Amino acid sequence: MTTIHYYFSIIVRRLPLALIVAGLISGFAITAAMTLPPAYVSQTRLVVESSQIPGDLAESTVQLPPEEQLQLFETRLLTRNNLLDIAKRLNVLDDQENMNPDQIVDGMRARTKIRSSSGRNKATLMTMSFEASQAQKAAAVLNEYLTLILQEDAQFRSDRASQTQEFFEQEVARLGAELDIQSARILKFKSENADALPENQNYLRSQQSSLQDRQLQLDREITNLREQRLRLEQMYEATGRLDTTTRDLRSSEEVKLEELKDDLAEARLVFSEQHPTVKLLSARISQLEETIRAKQNDPSGDETAAQASEEIDPARAMLDLQLGEIDTRTQLLEEQKTAIDEELARITDGLSRTPANAIAIAALQRDFENVQNQYNGAVARLAKASTGERIETLSRGQRVTVIEQPAVPSQPTKPNRVLLSAMGVAAGLGAGGALIVLLELLNTSVRRPEDLVNKLGITPIVTIPYLRTRKQKAMRRMRLLMAILLVCALIPAMLYGVHTYYKPLDLIADRIMDKIGFRG
Repeated sequence: MTTIHYYFSIIVRRLPLALIVAGLISGFAITAAMTLPPAYVSQTRLVVESSQIPGDLAESTVQLPPEEQLQLFETRLLTRNNLLDIAKRLNVLDDQENMNPDQIVDGMRARTKIRSSSGRNKATLMTMSFEASQAQKAAAVLNEYLTLILQEDAQFRSDRASQTQEFFEQEVARLGAELDIQSARILKFKSENADALPENQNYLRSQQSSLQDRQLQLDREITNLREQRLRLEQMYEATGRLDTTTRDLRSSEEVKLEELKDDLAEARLVFSEQHPTVKLLSARISQLEETIRAKQNDPSGDETAAQASEEIDPARAMLDLQLGEIDTRTQLLEEQKTAIDEELARITDGLSRTPANAIAIAALQRDFENVQNQYNGAVARLAKASTGERIETLSRGQRVTVIEQPAVPSQPTKPNRVLLSAMGVAAGLGAGGALIVLLELLNTSVRRPEDLVNKLGITPIVTIPYLRTRKQKAMRRMRLLMAILLVCALIPAMLYGVHTYYKPLDLIADRIMDKIGFRG
């Protein structure tokens, strides 16, 4: 009991000082609670709606998660320019004309509260609130926020869809031009190498084989004609005559005409009508036909020729005629052989260049197919981008919708003056109690018999307490009363002086809350 009475006496003795501290703190807290400006909070709610058109039918090209979209809008909304513009147009903050831009931005951000909520199989919501000293200002600021967000949403999605479509339009045009370039390269290469293309290789080989067979045939015919000529000369030299028993009754011109026609038919099997050999044979045939027609129309000429033939050796004339025919046919066959040799050289050269041309064409074709595949993909993506742009233009894609419009508060939401005052009184009492404990811990003087035993190690027989006189007690009470009265008078005087000569207390409290990030 002695210990309890001792500590109780200490509390009683220190109580005036603790009450002074508690009074100071409580006074400031109650004054601040009473002078805080009323705060009106307006609130609105937004939701991110999914696309109105099923994705398996038509898909928008603007693919952005709802959480990321709301975070993007929040970041762009609370930019310095936007907040300064809204604050200046609506005069949102109290004493705004005396604030610098940084203070205005900090005040707007401190009064703005944005909270997003989302989850699996849940809608993505955004709750926005703004605190102002006037209800109309709070609702007006939120309306400005909503206008900026909805404009940003529409502009953002429309711009992205348009940019996507524009990109694929440029890509289709670029790839189309590249396709034209590749096609021109292939066409130019095939035109320059028309005689050595892979697709004509089988035809060239068959033509080469046919010409080689014809060449062998011509070699045999030329050899036979030369052997025939040699036999005729040997026969004439040996016998002085030729075997005329089988002589054709036709004239030499007619025989020659038939032979030339046969040669022309054979030449047409190998060469075109524009070939020099075909033209030469046709010209000789025409000349012989005119000669034969002239002889048929002039009988006297035939008689003269018959008389002349009687004067000439028939065997020699027949030999010369046959040798001339053989020489003419041999010459024609040689010309055909020369033409065939030239054609074979051209075909052989084309066949030798065909493998390299095939590789070059394959490379060109591969490049063309690669560009073609890219072009087809770009066209398909352009179609999707056009559909997506149409969806965003008609606002049928994912969008932000207001589900709760900002309302003008009918009464202040903050501050809770009773709660703040109670918290200030509790803080003052706690500070006064802490002061008593602190002073007791710092006081090391001897005040009880137990202190003599603990510090000096002696046990006193008797202790005599210090007794104050009445005058001392009265003076002590007077000093305590004066201190309490001084504190009670000083606190209102200080608050009045600050409010009157420096700045209104409500503005000071409002500025402090902005600095510490606490509203109400």
